Amino acid sequence: MPPKKRPIAVPSNGGVAKRKRTTTTASGASKSAASTKSKKSTSAVSTSISKNNPLYDEFISLLSKPQYKGRGIANSSLKSHFDTRYAQLVPIINELTRASRLTMSKGTSLTNPDETEVYFSLLTAEEATKLQGLDAQSKMVYQVIETSGNKGIWTVDIRVQTNIQQTALTKIFKQLETRRLIKPIKAVTAKTKKLYMLYDLTPAKEITGGPWYSDFEFDHEFIAELRNFILMCIKRMNGGYGVGNGVTLKQIVNKMIQANVSRVQLSLEEVQQLLQTLALDYLVEQRGVTENGEALFVAAKPITTCDFGWWDVLSPDFHFRAMRFEDDVCLSAHEPHHHS
Repeated sequence: MPPKKRPIAVPSNGGVAKRKRTTTTASGASKSAASTKSKKSTSAVSTSISKNNPLYDEFISLLSKPQYKGRGIANSSLKSHFDTRYAQLVPIINELTRASRLTMSKGTSLTNPDETEVYFSLLTAEEATKLQGLDAQSKMVYQVIETSGNKGIWTVDIRVQTNIQQTALTKIFKQLETRRLIKPIKAVTAKTKKLYMLYDLTPAKEITGGPWYSDFEFDHEFIAELRNFILMCIKRMNGGYGVGNGVTLKQIVNKMIQANVSRVQLSLEEVQQLLQTLALDYLVEQRGVTENGEALFVAAKPITTCDFGWWDVLSPDFHFRAMRFEDDVCLSAHEPHHHS
């Protein structure tokens, strides 16, 4: 018996069945090839902008000058510098922005303080790598924080300068903190307010309060220990109260370093501040200077008392009484004297 023939499926429209899969694959390959060709073309154009381009080199050289570090150069200054060539900067600015080498921010106009204008700031290759993948708003926030240096900037000021809504700004802060580009800090003068500064910077003394503060609180105990050590140091090196040739500030600092009495490295100016507090308390006094003009300090003699009560001061003839002190210093009856 001959085999049965299978029925042939005929399309309902009476036409020939199309090979959709093959057609789609060919179309996709065509689009992919076109996309690749477009990317190569864009890359080639981008490279050609910076390669052997005197205007590009001049633009980079201008923005690299020290006076334009941080805040950057104003758009009006660019127009003034490049004059008729200013319009040719557009592709250069676009290329540097795409490569995260250029950031833009708003600031007070140089010509009119009541108006704002755009400022352009050039970033190093290392900074560009850090900012890779951030959007324009995030880069703007980063630059505003960068210009504040080690003193930081309030979150309110950042919002004013960038004109970004608080909700979006909070997300940007979190993103930059996660990437360790910025960090939040607090100031001793305003503990409830939050400032931001670049992650790698050390806050200025105006913010932290310097060595005299611990956890944003004035450290009385730490200062008292340092004052006692300095006073003891001056006494021992001079041989007692009000004797000896005196001790210089540098000698005191060297003794403090050797004894390791401070939890932080103190500068000459900071130790000088401690000496001034001792002098104001009549515990230390200056006695001459060295050949090099350095002040010499000795421990002051204890303040002596005299043999009268406070009520005697109210007497009209008090200033003309004879008075004897504990250290046998005597003022005669007709020698004017004052008591505080």
